[in-house]
Amino acid sequence: MKLLEGKAAIVTGSGRGIGRGHCEHLARAGAAVVVNDIDEDQAREVVQAIQGSGGRAIACDANIASREGAQSLIDACLESFSRVDVLVNNAGNLRDRSFLKMSDEEFDAVWQVHVKGTFWCSQAAALAMREQGRGGSIVNTTSGAHFGSFGQTNYAAAKGAIASMTYTWALELSRYGIRVNAIGPLGTTRMSDTYRDAAGNEVALPYIDPSLNGPLVVFLCSERAETISGQIFGSGGDRVAHMVQPHYGKTLVKEGGWDVESIDRSMIAQLQGEFGALGMLGKPYPFHQGVRVGEK
Repeated sequence: MKLLEGKAAIVTGSGRGIGRGHCEHLARAGAAVVVNDIDEDQAREVVQAIQGSGGRAIACDANIASREGAQSLIDACLESFSRVDVLVNNAGNLRDRSFLKMSDEEFDAVWQVHVKGTFWCSQAAALAMREQGRGGSIVNTTSGAHFGSFGQTNYAAAKGAIASMTYTWALELSRYGIRVNAIGPLGTTRMSDTYRDAAGNEVALPYIDPSLNGPLVVFLCSERAETISGQIFGSGGDRVAHMVQPHYGKTLVKEGGWDVESIDRSMIAQLQGEFGALGMLGKPYPFHQGVRVGEK
């Protein structure tokens, strides 16, 4: 389906894996695509594949980990296709380390690309979309890692920040016809090969075709999704899952306010049953017996 005929789309970090799948599906849907990757050879390989299938695409090796790089990426789209209709923030990196051993450099390296890169690219693209007056679509990339993921304080924090930015931008940009959503994609990539469980052991995950996230991205970027903004979806493999926005759950009320003694009587008795699975893989809540020295 040519849902994006005449549109121009940008996908960051799209020389391989999930991002490449996005580009190929966007091109198939009729969009002209800017394939962005700091590895220009990989970006050009994707462009050649798209052009070989009759699509339109250019490569751009701008580094979106700086405001200047992000702006140059948006400018490249405007210069080549005279418009920006779609931005997919896919670029990412990992610097996995357990919390007590993580360095400032490892934290900052991930925050710079995921959070600031997403912010800079989205701001530049949204300003261009507002100027054009035709609306547009931004699709961010978050992850179930922001539920909690062993050894990934930096990555989990970044993905949580991106989810919060998605909600906020959807509210602010709707007046300009710009929709903002996010996906938490599945796919076997170089990044997924680094995953560890809560004990720090390597986990052999099943192979999932990373390109299977592309169809949902195409739909979210099309006018068929004009009623969808501020939402996050789990994508990839066989699933399309709605990620429920954080909200207050069971609430205890005490007239006049709470004191420590009242909380002590009520907290565990009334709320512990509400404490569900913890962590990205959704294992049962591990702390019902308490947290003590020597806990694994």
